[in-house]
Amino acid sequence: MVVGMAMSQLDEKKLGRRLQAARQAAGLTQQALCQHAGLSYSTLAKIERGAIKTPSVFTIQQIAAALGTTLDELVGVPRPARTKQRSRSGVRFVYFDINGCLVRFFHQAFTKISADSDQPPDVVETIFWHYNDQICRGAMTMQEFNAALGKYLGLPGFDWFTYYLDVVRPIAGMHELLQWASTQYGVGLLTNIMPGLIDRLREQRLVPDLAYDTVIDSSAVHLLKPERGIYEVAQARAGTAPHEILFIDDTRPNLMAAERLGWHVMWFDDVHPAASIARIREALEPA
Repeated sequence: MVVGMAMSQLDEKKLGRRLQAARQAAGLTQQALCQHAGLSYSTLAKIERGAIKTPSVFTIQQIAAALGTTLDELVGVPRPARTKQRSRSGVRFVYFDINGCLVRFFHQAFTKISADSDQPPDVVETIFWHYNDQICRGAMTMQEFNAALGKYLGLPGFDWFTYYLDVVRPIAGMHELLQWASTQYGVGLLTNIMPGLIDRLREQRLVPDLAYDTVIDSSAVHLLKPERGIYEVAQARAGTAPHEILFIDDTRPNLMAAERLGWHVMWFDDVHPAASIARIREALEPA
């Protein structure tokens, strides 16, 4: 309802300026954004100029997803004011990784694909990781990714999401932790992930469907951890100083890159999640 009202009262010029600023912040040309959002160049150019009166909410939603932002942010719906606590260590904002932190890693999917394709598991993994950086960077579409793997594996109609979502499970206690943290601090997701997967995880409640302050989706910002650029984008969107950010990840090189920028970091051990959750809660005790 709020979005619908905002769209009906939309200032097309302001929307165009916000869209252009978000596109430039993501380092995308108009042509690149059109490709990722599935839009024609003329449509995007007209929206940026403010030449389309009340553009379709579905079109703006596509653009927001491709930019790794929200429909509300592009349309200009103000966020409810929320006072952010400060932890005893000075943290005001917490970023969570997804795979290995909020959900258990998906290695069982390789076993199922191996059985269906009659290929050894190590061959399946090798093929997957050959393309993983490209798809998580948004340099190829899910259709292209599925076609490439399906061709190598001899599986027509291969769909990675089907295998992934069939085996991935939430890590016990992390949903409750994230929900609690969101009532005290700014919270966001910072993850290397495939296009559209965050939405699927939130829809199926595998990842908490919260009002995140921001979501840094690698396939939308076209940067990967541990590249410096993705942390710079995340820091800007958090709207806090580097020493006020805590980043939780299960991969040490990703943490070291954030620490070099002055962030607090914490390694998550999904083999012993209860111990990790206890350490995170202790680190986030309000001042």
